[in-house]
Amino acid sequence: HCHHLNFLRFYVKKLAAMEGKITKLLLTILITICIFGSANADLANQIDNIIRRPSQKKVEFSVHITNADSGKTVYTHNANKPFTPASNMKIVTSAAAVKYLGADFEYKTQIGLANETLIVIGSGDPLLGDKITDIKYGRQTNWLLDDIAAALKKKNVTAIKDIVIDTSIFDDMRVNPSWLKKELNRHSACEVSGLNYNGNCISVAATAFRGKVQLAVEPQTEYVKIINRCKSTSKPPNTVWCARPENSNTITVRGKCYKKCRPVLVAINRPAGFFAFLLAEKLADAGIAVEGQFVERKINPTIKIKLLRTYETKLSDVLARCNKDSFGLAAESLLKTVAAEAGQGSWDKGRKVIGKYLTGLGIAENEFYIDDGSGLSKGNKLSTSAITTVLQEVYKSKNWAFYKNSLAVGGIDGTIGKRFKEEKYKGRIFGKTGYINSVKSFSGVCSTKSGDYIFSIITHKANGKTRTAINDIAKAIVDSL
Repeated sequence: HCHHLNFLRFYVKKLAAMEGKITKLLLTILITICIFGSANADLANQIDNIIRRPSQKKVEFSVHITNADSGKTVYTHNANKPFTPASNMKIVTSAAAVKYLGADFEYKTQIGLANETLIVIGSGDPLLGDKITDIKYGRQTNWLLDDIAAALKKKNVTAIKDIVIDTSIFDDMRVNPSWLKKELNRHSACEVSGLNYNGNCISVAATAFRGKVQLAVEPQTEYVKIINRCKSTSKPPNTVWCARPENSNTITVRGKCYKKCRPVLVAINRPAGFFAFLLAEKLADAGIAVEGQFVERKINPTIKIKLLRTYETKLSDVLARCNKDSFGLAAESLLKTVAAEAGQGSWDKGRKVIGKYLTGLGIAENEFYIDDGSGLSKGNKLSTSAITTVLQEVYKSKNWAFYKNSLAVGGIDGTIGKRFKEEKYKGRIFGKTGYINSVKSFSGVCSTKSGDYIFSIITHKANGKTRTAINDIAKAIVDSL
């Protein structure tokens, strides 16, 4: 009994000593809860005031903000209602690509010879001949065409017959049926092929000289026919624009040019033929005759091919062009590549794969509809809750640092490089912007003193001041939290 009594006295003293520590701990927890509760309330008030601005009276907002570590909702407004996301669709497409392709994935375009036939096997690479990527790696414009010619020269090839392009990695539906026909000559709605080159566009620059307008086309090629209907004007603004009928490469340049206008990008018809034609022109310049024709077909796997070159593009480069720069071709190629890995490189298969990805994250089927990969189609629907769920899943995965590097950085690069320049925001807001017609969106992550917060904002019936309101919501996250 004495032994038990001493044992009890010992623990009573211990508990008494611990009482002060427990009290302090409870006070700390209580103060923390109060502080965060106050911060959340302050954030909610700020966002509510932004949404209620007179200039935004007719604008419909959907906003969802979560704590990246806990996943708990910090603010919500229409978060489960599906909206047209514009280019915020690229977040879902690129996240699914990382999930299904893996961070180490590379596009590989192969060039080879089968007897006297030059074989090009496309991989769906959206950055083949992409100027921004070539500049990044210090490569000259059209270096790839020069390299193929050099490889043939090294083999003492003086003539080839046919140029065969295998684009079978993707189906032949190069234009999404939901895209507006009037936009199909724009770079944002360029065709999507198993073999893409130079963003599947040409560049047309106009210069006024002595009352006439001169045009410069890059790359220079006979693949397109240019009709100059542009007129010189003695005063700004420049109104130069280009028209191309569907399924044609006859481009008519119209409008007025004052001195010099910025180049206009025009999407071309049949990108694989575009590449083959450019390559044939380059080979001719290098003294290698092309005596046959251009053929686009699947290569028989039994044919023996002597491999000359393999051109590789990292997934990280494609993600950066997709998310930082909002390059539509990158997003559409990612969707079709994910689909190809699942058996068929089509939009239809891509919709099913990405739909399965979203439902696998617990997102309700009535909170999304996938129509394309880039967000160009108004048929796409996403709730802001769905977008934050996707970002949350990537955040918790081993690929977060890899994926985060693809997002535009406020005040530093990408589509928000000229925004969030103030010191307290610069380098702390990472995201993807979006815009089509009356839709404006912005989703990503804010790094604050109390941790990371995932956010998604989509607006419909947006006006000229809506982008400022959206940016102010992102700033409020940093300010309040």
